[in-house]
Amino acid sequence: MVFFGNQFADVVEWDEFRDDMIFYKWANKEVKKGSRLIIRPGQDAIFLNNGKIEGIFEDDGEYDIESEIVPFLSTLKGFRFGFNSGMRVEVLFVNTKEFVVRWGTQNPINIPAPGLPGGMPIRANGTFQFKVNDYINLIDKIAGVRNSYTVDDVKIRITAVLDQLLMKWIPKEGKDMFNLQANAHDISKGIQDDLDMQIMDDGMKITGFQIMSFNYPKEIQDMINKNASQGMVGDVSRYQQISVADAMGKSSGSNTASDMAGMMMGMNIAKEMMGDQKDSKEGSGDPNKQTGGSESGNGKAPNFCPNCGEKVNGAKFCPNCGQKLT
Repeated sequence: MVFFGNQFADVVEWDEFRDDMIFYKWANKEVKKGSRLIIRPGQDAIFLNNGKIEGIFEDDGEYDIESEIVPFLSTLKGFRFGFNSGMRVEVLFVNTKEFVVRWGTQNPINIPAPGLPGGMPIRANGTFQFKVNDYINLIDKIAGVRNSYTVDDVKIRITAVLDQLLMKWIPKEGKDMFNLQANAHDISKGIQDDLDMQIMDDGMKITGFQIMSFNYPKEIQDMINKNASQGMVGDVSRYQQISVADAMGKSSGSNTASDMAGMMMGMNIAKEMMGDQKDSKEGSGDPNKQTGGSESGNGKAPNFCPNCGEKVNGAKFCPNCGQKLT
């Protein structure tokens, strides 16, 4: 039980512990004989005298202050307290775990990009990790004036400078402005080092920084997706043929006969195109060389119907659509 004001305390513990708290100061209380110190897993307890560290206790457990704590403290820095009227102490309980925080840009940040005078508006999100690593700086800069400190306090400080750091490191390490994810590791490393400098003096360390994704405006993302699709195909003419075949398949509906006619027509056109290309290469410069396609002005019927693409074998009328061929 803990008594406040000028009353004595039977137990010294972090009785207001929350998982998002970085430290909690147990202060302005007096300890009497028989009082106990309770340290839970994931906590360190720091005894303070006039704002100076007198002892750090890292092992979790329950300790008798008179028989275990005071004898140890008396060997450090001349620590002397009696129990005639109680011992007034400050104990700083520190959360020793590594904290994981999610971050995200609230507004798009304009990154300089070739061909875009106003820059490219980009959003990003990810996570960062930090932990307390220097109790002296923590006490001097923060715990000396505050009774508690939370993860949200650190997140506010980090996000206040994060946009500027993204604008600094994306142009520096982003080799391809339209594929920033490929260089996310190098961008993250630069930002982590700068953030570490920001909170180092407060007794904390950034142990990790990750960028999960970059988000482009919809118009730019659509362009990136289209370019990626063309790159996967590799050949522009083949890409066009695939696009035509895809469009024919979508427009054919569920009519099986129409599907088959469209497929055959596409195959015939492709076959004729390949034959024309071959003949044009082999018969270049030979006036007597036939091209293998339809012949205009020589009185002969074409090999394929110009209306529906059906193979006609020299007939005067198309057997499929009735088109006159000569």
